Amino acid sequence: MSLLVTGTIGIDTLHAPTGEAIGVLGGSCAYFAAAASQLTSVRVVGAVGGDWPEAHEKQFRAFPNVCLEGLERRPGSQTFAWGGRYFDNMNRRETLFTRLGVLEEAPPAVPASYLDSKVLFLANTHPLVQLDLLRRFPNKPLAVCDTMDLWINIARPELMNLLGEVDGVIMNDEEAMQLTDCRNVVSAGREVLKNGPRHFVVVKKGEHGAILVHRDGVASIPAFPADLSQVIDPTGAGDTFAGGFMAHIARAGKHDFETLRHAMAWGTVLASFTIESFGLDRLSRLNAGQIDDRYRAFRAMTAFDARS
Repeated sequence: MSLLVTGTIGIDTLHAPTGEAIGVLGGSCAYFAAAASQLTSVRVVGAVGGDWPEAHEKQFRAFPNVCLEGLERRPGSQTFAWGGRYFDNMNRRETLFTRLGVLEEAPPAVPASYLDSKVLFLANTHPLVQLDLLRRFPNKPLAVCDTMDLWINIARPELMNLLGEVDGVIMNDEEAMQLTDCRNVVSAGREVLKNGPRHFVVVKKGEHGAILVHRDGVASIPAFPADLSQVIDPTGAGDTFAGGFMAHIARAGKHDFETLRHAMAWGTVLASFTIESFGLDRLSRLNAGQIDDRYRAFRAMTAFDARS
């Protein structure tokens, strides 16, 4: 099934104990599309400004199976930009600056050729923008959204309206607990599901994996056990997880409980590559054999015999 993503496409400045990367390609939409393209074709809806580097365009176009027909270039505007610094414990970071740029303007148009999309991912942005895009699709595709603590704080009613119109939501553990006032991630996931999405909630727990709360059950998956020496930059790992997760759903053509469990594994594997370099560099050097090898290794690590 055809997969579409909308969200931020930006210019990132990253500082970490492992080094720094200035002005690299980033944004939720970019990480998602780069990951999803490893498994299936993906359509992008987003906007950039006149300062969008030609090198970024070239890098984005180099990913297999990415359609940029829905990428708007606005010469008189500025591209979204974000800067962050990670501490020795890379689970902690601080935002150094955020320039909204095109995000303060009207959202990008959806090309007519995209309106037959069957699977839709609304990457993190204001809930009203996400809801506006969702309502442009008359055939009601499978729709999943992401969010963040900012919208929980300043746009909770709009976010709750959005959650009532999507099939699933992906959020991290702190966001799920903040939204529900539950201090347990499974309880938080169930509370979100009770008040929102039609089918499922995925709660990301960073280095501790993810939990799927579905109307047919609960499943948990660990993170891929990465060697600390290989962790260079965790930026975009969550968006990469979402890209792999949604790409598997799109290529499977269904979203039952078992399919979503496998989708979490594909998302986890792709995210494990993202953290091995700054920005999208590692994803740009991936091939199918590397992905399949790591997926098989991950499956072997997480399998057990119930008779033992």
